[in-house]
Amino acid sequence: MTIAISQPTYLPWLGYFDLIDQSDTFVVLDSVQFEKQSWQQRNRIKTPPGLLWLTVPVVFRGRLEQRIHEVEIRDPGFWQKHVRAIELSYRRAPYFNRYFPQVAEILQSCGPGCLLADLNLRLIRWFCGILGIQTPLLRSSSMNEEGRRSEFLVNVCRSLRADVYLSPLGSASYLLEDIQRFSDAGIKVVFQHYEHPEYRQLFPPFCPYASVLDLILNEGENSMAILRSGRKPSFRPQEVPYATGSLENG
Repeated sequence: MTIAISQPTYLPWLGYFDLIDQSDTFVVLDSVQFEKQSWQQRNRIKTPPGLLWLTVPVVFRGRLEQRIHEVEIRDPGFWQKHVRAIELSYRRAPYFNRYFPQVAEILQSCGPGCLLADLNLRLIRWFCGILGIQTPLLRSSSMNEEGRRSEFLVNVCRSLRADVYLSPLGSASYLLEDIQRFSDAGIKVVFQHYEHPEYRQLFPPFCPYASVLDLILNEGENSMAILRSGRKPSFRPQEVPYATGSLENG
């Protein structure tokens, strides 16, 4: 059984869904400490000048130790700016009319007291539905597992009886130091190898690493085939490229 574990990203990129698609179970890592201005609360869409950040405002002051699943959205009206930015950027996209109302409804449903992780998971589930990914999603905050970093990952793998852990490549910088911990538990570690594919996109030249929303609004039912075309055989620990920290995307 293969599992992957990653934090709940806002409007994730293509590689995030490749990770989910390769897993038998995907664990949404929402029980670790929240990082401000991370992929957890922001991502990018394609606009005429290039990539544009969309950031969800959150309550952070005085809550430095809060876990991801505890983070509250500071201004529930943020969705208006995000929906407007998406509309202006994609209203001429081939599949705008089919999918824009649905994503706008999800963003608008985030009322007072809404939690960031709940919104992100709602969007992730919607994207999975559009792409046809049926991998079960499990929140780590519901598992009551303990430990830090690699110890926690091993405990989650054991709990789910996984024998393969598929890791995002950006985590290799610390995970390789603890690889023996996984081996001792009978867990094989491999690292995602994903090369961003090109596809039909508004406002050339092509810009990679936008939200998967960019792919869906431009390619519709072709999105999953295009997404999977970027998948390469996973890296074994001894094959991981040098300086992987710069390769992680949201």
